[in-house]
Amino acid sequence: MNLSIIAAFAYGILALAGGIIGYIQARSKVSLLSGSISGLLLILAAYFQLQGQTWGSILAALVTAVLVVVFAVRLAKTRKFMPAGLMTILGMLALAVMVNQIVALR
Repeated sequence: MNLSIIAAFAYGILALAGGIIGYIQARSKVSLLSGSISGLLLILAAYFQLQGQTWGSILAALVTAVLVVVFAVRLAKTRKFMPAGLMTILGMLALAVMVNQIVALR
């Protein structure tokens, strides 16, 4: 198992948990829906990477890139580190690992 799979799985779990927490704290159905979809897509991408499907790493990188942009915009608007700042930083780290893996595969 390589680091890209771990990054995709971990960031997926964080996105999923964040969506659930956002729903519990603020009754935000948007947080629940977006966190669930993006988290499950990342977990699915990690699974496909485990199965040897190279497109799983591309899917993980695309979903992570979208999340980084969304959280960066949210951070710029609210100027609150939690959760937008933390998810932006962790997303950039995960994305760097994923892109490094994609480049190494080529």
